[in-house]
Amino acid sequence: MSDIRVYAFSDEASADIDSQIKALIRNNLQGMEIRNVDGTNVSDITVQKAKEVKNKLDANGLCVWSVGSPIGKISITDDFSKHLDKFKHTLEIAKALDSHNIRLFSFYTPKRKNPDDYKNEVIDRLGQFCEVSKEYDVVLCHENEKGIYGDTAERCLEIHKALPDIKGVFDPANFVQCGAHTLNAWEMLKDYVYYMHIKDALPSGFVVPAGKGAGNVQKIVQEYISLGGTNFTIEPHLIAFKGLKFLERIGEKRQISYKYSDSNTAFDVACNSFRDLL
Repeated sequence: MSDIRVYAFSDEASADIDSQIKALIRNNLQGMEIRNVDGTNVSDITVQKAKEVKNKLDANGLCVWSVGSPIGKISITDDFSKHLDKFKHTLEIAKALDSHNIRLFSFYTPKRKNPDDYKNEVIDRLGQFCEVSKEYDVVLCHENEKGIYGDTAERCLEIHKALPDIKGVFDPANFVQCGAHTLNAWEMLKDYVYYMHIKDALPSGFVVPAGKGAGNVQKIVQEYISLGGTNFTIEPHLIAFKGLKFLERIGEKRQISYKYSDSNTAFDVACNSFRDLL
């Protein structure tokens, strides 16, 4: 198990980067999946700011495993040109951070309409991301997220088959919240999974520490490791934190437990729960 590498969305411990670094060190993690920096989304910071963050991480023996970008978290009917520009900037941010992975999504589809009707447009837009990123040493990693085209295992599989360059981020809690059986989803997608998000949820949708929900997290983690998987990002979501509202689709809220006194406590609980599970 010495080759296991564990990272986290450290913005769930604190908004400011210095406190995020302390939280990572306190929990003996290898680095972060960077999402918000001093209250600003990672895709909106400057390249200079990214370089400053990297210097701080280097000084503490930490790294950015993946850029947890919001790319692909717009409606499939929204104008794409500005979003493509945002993606190009995110590529420059990843380069400055020396991160070789970018997490992205496959676009929200209109409610009360069949997502399958938007398959071609989704594949085309994701394909443009792939084309633009060819000049960069980066892997594009698609996360299953409720409300987007790729919120089911079946549609995630369509994306990976159509665009082999896009790898998978497997998030058990998100599948639970979509009413999917995680073991079935795992069997369908395990050959495409590049890394895992450690997040668990109850059938009601409430997020709980890893191993305490219906996500079959321990079994899936066990098999992922047996297949040679080594990389995990802890995504606590056990308490409301600064920046959470920017992760939501307008009009929707995540079902989160509010049982912890502060963000650092919730972050540590999430890290310890995964350590116990391992």
